[in-house]
Amino acid sequence: MKAFSTPAVLALTLGAAPALAENWTMTSVWPSSLELIEIDRKWVETVNALVDDEVLTIEFFEGGSLVPAGEVFGAVESGTVQAGADWPGYWAGRDAAFSPLATTSSLFNAVDYINWIREWGGQELYDEVYGKFGMVYLPYGVTNNESGFRTVDKPISTIEDLQGMRLRLSGLEQGRLLEKLGGSQVSMAGGEIYQSLERGVVDGAEFSTPNVDFSGGFQQVTKYWSTPGWHQSSSVFGVMINKASWDALDEDTQQRLRVAADATMLWSLSFTERRATEAYAQFQEAGTEITRMDDAALEQIQQLANQTIQEVACENPTAAKVYASQLRYLENYGTWREASAPFNLGRSPNGPDLAAIEACAN
Repeated sequence: MKAFSTPAVLALTLGAAPALAENWTMTSVWPSSLELIEIDRKWVETVNALVDDEVLTIEFFEGGSLVPAGEVFGAVESGTVQAGADWPGYWAGRDAAFSPLATTSSLFNAVDYINWIREWGGQELYDEVYGKFGMVYLPYGVTNNESGFRTVDKPISTIEDLQGMRLRLSGLEQGRLLEKLGGSQVSMAGGEIYQSLERGVVDGAEFSTPNVDFSGGFQQVTKYWSTPGWHQSSSVFGVMINKASWDALDEDTQQRLRVAADATMLWSLSFTERRATEAYAQFQEAGTEITRMDDAALEQIQQLANQTIQEVACENPTAAKVYASQLRYLENYGTWREASAPFNLGRSPNGPDLAAIEACAN
């Protein structure tokens, strides 16, 4: 009979030694003072509920505590941190395709983004664009249209009111569209908006949904609020994960992180819509005067938005590829959406010409 060595006996008795837990550092582009960070925290909380801490731990730091917001992308790309929460549009300077992965002007609503990401090929495009920079991307948050512009001294209720106004506005297409409408874009980080409004550096600003804007204190330094947020008809948020860190996880853990992202996305829509409703009332109570552009003005803006989208798409084949995918979704889903009106999920916008965008993608 063959004798087994002591190490062999121990291995058979105890089994293979468990793999060491992965320890991730995660940060965000949002400081704790802005309510958008709650979406990031919810994902981390859900991951912790689904994944044993002997497999993966995530230590989360608010935006600005490790690196400035504008450097989160580079920190994840280099592996300085394993994960970073973002809004993709901040990286449009690296690739214009990040812009429609983040938001659209007068096109998608939040349900459109969810539909497109999960069932119409959107996730594959996040994988492709972030993959160029050595990252895996998990979209895990959506909000419906943003508040609109908040102005200090002058209300905006018509397109003519935009003439000559210096407005803080984020986004590549958004800035070009504003210029077509007679205003000028001023770019700055979210944390700089309050003081810029207070000091008169800008005439007005947009930032996010009503609840996020209220958390930023904008009701204290503006008198007027122009709705709706045509410049960003919806927004997507998510987590950038360094590819090497992702690959170090087993497939089961990777799937649990994806499940956590899906769960957080559903929660984010209902959470932010409830909070936006509450914040709308808070702005009214604070004395903010709320105006709304009429349908004729919004249709004019739609046509200018279409022109702008086509311009950006024809400058960048990857951006064109993303927009073409989104427009194919709208065309495909529109047949059922229109048939189910008025009990449908949103509108079918009179958007850009699909054939023209597809030509730029090739």
